[in-house]
Amino acid sequence: MDQTTALLKRLTEAHGVPGYEAPVRAVVREFLAGLGELSQDKMGSVICTKRGAAASPRVMLAGHMDEIGFMVKHITKEGFLRFLPLGGWFDQVLLGQRVIIKTRQGDVVGTIGSKPPHLLPADERNKVVKKRDMYIDIGATSQKEVEAAGVRVGDPVIPRADFVVLNNGKAYLSKAFDDRVGTALVIAALQALQQQEHPNTVYGAVTVQEEVGLRGARTSVWAVDPDVAIILESDIAGDVPGIKPEQSSIKLGAGPTMVVYDRSMIPNLALRNFVSDTAEEIGVPLQFSAIEGGGTDGGAIHQYKTGVPTVVLGVAARHIHSHSSIIHREDFDNAVKLLTALLTRLDAETVASFTA
Repeated sequence: MDQTTALLKRLTEAHGVPGYEAPVRAVVREFLAGLGELSQDKMGSVICTKRGAAASPRVMLAGHMDEIGFMVKHITKEGFLRFLPLGGWFDQVLLGQRVIIKTRQGDVVGTIGSKPPHLLPADERNKVVKKRDMYIDIGATSQKEVEAAGVRVGDPVIPRADFVVLNNGKAYLSKAFDDRVGTALVIAALQALQQQEHPNTVYGAVTVQEEVGLRGARTSVWAVDPDVAIILESDIAGDVPGIKPEQSSIKLGAGPTMVVYDRSMIPNLALRNFVSDTAEEIGVPLQFSAIEGGGTDGGAIHQYKTGVPTVVLGVAARHIHSHSSIIHREDFDNAVKLLTALLTRLDAETVASFTA
C-alpha cells in the first residue's frame, strides 16, 4: 500500500459526522503536521497555512472532513433506536446496513432494520421503506439494556464500512469519499508544495458541517480572508446503468472534474477558463460537470465579503452518499497534478485578472 492509498484509507475509515468530527479531525491534524502553520476556528475547521514567495494572493483550498451519518433521536422501551439523518440519505440504501453508535462508554455496533417483509401484506411489501419507519437494532431487548450500553439521545451514528482496493488495483471502495477525497487533495497538494515554489500563500482549510449547511465554510473563510478559492470535492459519476449522457457524462478514470454549475454557485468565468487552460497545458484530462441538485462549500465561500473568485474541482465517485462509494486512483492523481500546477501559477497579476 503506497502513501496515497494509506492516506485515503485512514481518512475514509475515520469517524466524523457533522458536529461530531473530533476523530477524523485528529487524523487530519496528524497528516497536516509539519506542512505549514496549523490553526483551528471555533467551529472545528482546521486551517494549514503554507507561505510561499509572497503574502498574497491568499489562496484558499477547501475540502470538508464531515461525512453523512445519523443521530440517535429516541430510544423505545423495547430497546430500539429511532434516528434522524445528518446529511442527505437515499432511503433505499439504508436497510440492512451496519452502523456504529459513538457513546461516552465506547463504540456500539448495530444494524438498520424495519418491519420484516415476511409479515407485511403484498401492497406494503412493494413500497419503499422511509427513514422515519426504520430503527437501529443493537441486540437489546429493553431501554435499560440500551442505556447500560451507554447509548443516549444525541449520540452520533456512523456508517460501518471499511476501505477496499478493488480487483483492478485502481478502484477504491469505501464510505465517506464525500468528502474525505477532498480532504486528501488538500493534504496531497500541501505535501507537493513542500518541494515547489509558489507565488502566494496557500491556506488548506478542512471544514466541518458541510453536509448540514456549509457551516464550517462560513466561519473558516473569515479566518482565511481569501483572494481566490478552490473547492475540492467528490463529484457524481454518471457511468452507471440507467444514466443518459445528457444527465451526466462523468466517468470514472476519465480525469478530475470541474463543476460549471451547481445549485449553490456558478464559478468565476475567468478562473474557470484558467483551470481548463492549465489542464490542457499540462496534459491532464478534465471533465465538465453540471450538478442540478446539491452544492458545496463554494456556495458560502464565494459570497464572502464582496465576493471571492471560486471554482470547484472534483474526483468522480459512484454510489455517493452510501456506505460504499467507488473512486478511481488515476482521477485522484491527476487532480493532485492539476491542483499543484494551479497553485504554482496563481500569482498576484493572475488572480487580479479574475475580477478585472
